[in-house]
Amino acid sequence: MGQIDLNDVARLVTVAEAGGFRAAAQRRTDSASGLSEAVRRLEEALGARLLNRTTRSVALTEAGARLIDRARPALAELAAALDAVSSDSDRPTGTLRLNVPTFVARHVLPPIATAFLKRHPGVRMDVTAQDSFIDVLAEGCDAGIRYEERLALDMIATPIGPRRQRFVLAAAPSYIAERGAPAHPHDLLRHARIGHRFLGSKALAIWEFERDGEIIRVPPEGPLTASTFEMQIAAAVAGLGIIGHFGEALAADLASGALVPVLEDWWQEFSGPMLYYQSRRHMPAPLRAFVDFVKAS
Repeated sequence: MGQIDLNDVARLVTVAEAGGFRAAAQRRTDSASGLSEAVRRLEEALGARLLNRTTRSVALTEAGARLIDRARPALAELAAALDAVSSDSDRPTGTLRLNVPTFVARHVLPPIATAFLKRHPGVRMDVTAQDSFIDVLAEGCDAGIRYEERLALDMIATPIGPRRQRFVLAAAPSYIAERGAPAHPHDLLRHARIGHRFLGSKALAIWEFERDGEIIRVPPEGPLTASTFEMQIAAAVAGLGIIGHFGEALAADLASGALVPVLEDWWQEFSGPMLYYQSRRHMPAPLRAFVDFVKAS
């Protein structure tokens, strides 16, 4: 076995996570050709092919996958240890990578992230918006934000943003004038319903109502289903149907009268989002600073 450069191992991990040399180059200061050369050096030192390359993509070989599985946690611990030693706790530096739901990325995280980054100018934040539940560490993220029912059991969680939220139903005045207003959740089955499909998933957001121990679930089947909030809200404002959404997303249109409340007595409250992360002996300085900032907010 030849001499191994740990930086080349880190470059291989980045290429594998990014799915290609060009995408990996955007995450690092290296060029695509430099990354390719680093992988070549590593393969030569190990005497094994680590990547299968085509003109369009790269894929890990079996040997490459084994190396990545063992190297990724070791590199993460090394980076965390270096951060802990070299970073002043009051002046953390580095990149904080978060995976969050699309709603949180639009309505919860922006003011928190802005205030945090102003306080810690040495930190960069890299946010991926995705509704499906993932292994944040396997995806190269430091932490994630999810709602309580979708948290992994082995993670530490702390509230971030609003502690309580509401699921709100609304429709345009023109829709109510034409179709009337439902008096009970069961009546929704006779109405046009605008549905939400989770981004990165095929799952639909089911409308759920509970009162006096009775639980009613209504599938949002209707003329439109979309994963983008803007398209759903625009359709509701245009009178296409009833929309069910986070109260924050509909607040402006309810305040302006573009939408009016529907079944307000049945609006459901639920716990707000949680920042979750794995307990590690050496937490990266940017993540530690963010956790402390969120806890103090």
